[in-house]
Amino acid sequence: IKKVCVFCEGKTSPSYIDSVTLRRFLSDRGKILSKMRSGLCSKHQRRVAEEVKHARHLALLPFVIGV
Repeated sequence: IKKVCVFCEGKTSPSYIDSVTLRRFLSDRGKILSKMRSGLCSKHQRRVAEEVKHARHLALLPFVIGV
């Protein structure tokens, strides 16, 4: 079963401000999930990666999750 990109489906775009949505694309350890796991298209996968990095820099998301 092919996953449909959440952002293409909703005609939205990822934003660093929306940390709740971005958290869906992080593993339990804080790593950015791959395209295969997240189900995003290439365009939005690249954008999510950039927005997660931006949010981490502004301390909206953690770089690593404490053990």
